[in-house]
Amino acid sequence: MGAPAWTWRSLKEVPAPSTRGPGLVCQMVSLNAWFWSTVFHTKDTALTEKMDYFCASTVILHSIYLCCVRTVGLQRPTVASAFRALLLLLLTAHVSYLSLVRFDYGYNLAANVAIGLVNLVWWLAWCLWNRQQLPHVRKCMAVVLLLQGLSLLELLDFPPLFWVLDAHAIWHISTIPVHVLFFSFLEEDSLYLLKGSKLD
Repeated sequence: MGAPAWTWRSLKEVPAPSTRGPGLVCQMVSLNAWFWSTVFHTKDTALTEKMDYFCASTVILHSIYLCCVRTVGLQRPTVASAFRALLLLLLTAHVSYLSLVRFDYGYNLAANVAIGLVNLVWWLAWCLWNRQQLPHVRKCMAVVLLLQGLSLLELLDFPPLFWVLDAHAIWHISTIPVHVLFFSFLEEDSLYLLKGSKLD
């Protein structure tokens, strides 16, 4: 659960203009998701289950927002703001449906897979487009591909190893180093943007 903690200090020191602000929010969103996941897996109730699921969706949507900020929003902040409003509306509709209409596991899974694919395609396209001039995007590309591969653990369950580590537990454990790598990318990317702004 402590993956973003050390990066919080280092990313906080990166001055604007950069993806620093959304990157810091991304760390808080991730910590919140890990917190609720821990609570849910410790005490399984209707509330903790919903918080775990909703926070997981929030992490993916915030990653999409962060991608929008990085690819479009630094040049067109109003586009990023409008897109953020759209994502918040989608999250509100998703949470409202699952809370007020019906808690549908199939729908929740399909929705998260869909937004996960948007996240994958957008980040990967940006990484491939910029891989020549921005060597640090390799970290982002690795994160996107690792998360996509590791998400199979959520879909393909298997009996627990040593009667303790099932696919879901391994998924949670594996997200820690992947997030550390992602925040390392954010830090390097913010520093790159800072250098560029000093040259302007």
